[in-house]
Amino acid sequence: MGFVLFLMLALWVLGHWMKAPVRARLVMIGLLYVAVLSAQLVLPPEAELRRATGGAPEPWLALGGVALVAGGYALGLRRLRQRATPAPDPAPARDAPFREAELNRYARHIVLREIGGAGQRKLKSARVLVVGAGGLGSPVMLYLAAAGVGTIGVIDDDDVDGSNLQRQVIHADARIGMPKVFSAQAAMEALNPFITVRPYHRRLDADTAAALFADYDLILDGTDNFDTRYLVNRAAVAAGKPLISAAITQWEGQISLYDPARGAPCFECVFPERPAPGLAPACAEAGVIAPLPGVLGSMMAVEAMKEITDAGTGLRGRLVIHDALHAETRSIRVARRAGCACCGAQGGASDGSAPNTTTLGTRSGGDSAHHATGEDGVS
Repeated sequence: MGFVLFLMLALWVLGHWMKAPVRARLVMIGLLYVAVLSAQLVLPPEAELRRATGGAPEPWLALGGVALVAGGYALGLRRLRQRATPAPDPAPARDAPFREAELNRYARHIVLREIGGAGQRKLKSARVLVVGAGGLGSPVMLYLAAAGVGTIGVIDDDDVDGSNLQRQVIHADARIGMPKVFSAQAAMEALNPFITVRPYHRRLDADTAAALFADYDLILDGTDNFDTRYLVNRAAVAAGKPLISAAITQWEGQISLYDPARGAPCFECVFPERPAPGLAPACAEAGVIAPLPGVLGSMMAVEAMKEITDAGTGLRGRLVIHDALHAETRSIRVARRAGCACCGAQGGASDGSAPNTTTLGTRSGGDSAHHATGEDGVS
C-alpha cells in the first residue's frame, strides 16, 4: 500500500513540475486509485498484485471515503465563499455612465476646473497607443491607466529582463521572461479594472502601422532607435494623429508633441537626419539614471491627458529639454521645415527651417538631448 501512495505523491509532484492543472493531476491519481481498488475487489486473495497493493480492499475504501469527505467539504466551502462574495461587475462600456466606484476613483480629476466631469468622460472615451513598453512606456501606461484612459494599446516585441527592473517600473521580478506587453497589461489591469488594455506582442513595421494607428486617437512613442521613431512619425503624419515623443540618455531627456496636421512640426522636421555613429549610444552602453524615464514618462502622460481633455497649453511647437544632473529644464520653439521629406507637402505653418540641432545640447557634456535614445522596448 505504501508503494501505491508513493506513486500517487510522485504523480502529484510530477504534475506540479510540469505545470499541469490541478484537475488533471487529481484525475491521474483517481485513475490509479480506481485501478488498485478494482484489483483488490476482483483478484483472488492469493494474487501477487493484490498482496503488493495492500492485500485487502477495506483500507482503500476507507481512504476513498476520507478523500470524498475532504473534497466535498472543500467544494462546499468554495461555493459558500462565492455566494458570500459578489462577483465584480464587468467593465462598463466606454459610453456608459460612470459607476460609483469610478466617481470615487477619479474624484481628484473631477474637481479640477480644467478637467471636471466632461474631461474625465473624454479620458474614458479616449484610445491611446503606446509604442514601447520600456522605461518611458512604464510610467506613461501606469498613469494613463490610473487616470482612467478608456483604451490603452501597447506594442513591443521584447521580453522582461532583469536589467530592465532598475527603471522599468511597470514590470516585476516575478515576470522576468514574460513579454513586456503582457507584463504591462497585468500591471495596468491590476491598477484599474475599468479600462481596456490591448497588448500587441510584435515589432511595429510599415505594413501594420497604418491600420494600427487608425484605431487610436493619440500616439505616444518611447522607443530606443531612430529607425522606429521615423517609422512612428511617418505613420502618425499619414494618419493625421498627434504624436507625443520623448527620449532620454544618461541624465538628460526631451519631449515634444508633433502634429503637422494642426500646424506643429513633425519629428522629422526637427530631426531630419540621424546622429552620427557613436554620438547617440543606447542606454545599455551610455547608462541612464533610474528616475529619469519616470520624469520624462510622467511628462508624456501629463501631455497626453492635456491633449485629450483640451486642458492648458500643450507642447505643439515647443521642445522641452530636461537636464537632471544640473536641475535645469528649458523650452525652445520649433517649427515646421519647408521641404520636410515627411510632412513638407502638407498644409500648416512653416518658418522655412527647423532649429539647428547643434543648439539643443545641454551643458552637462553628455550626449545632446536631441540625440538621446528612447528607453528600452524597441517595437
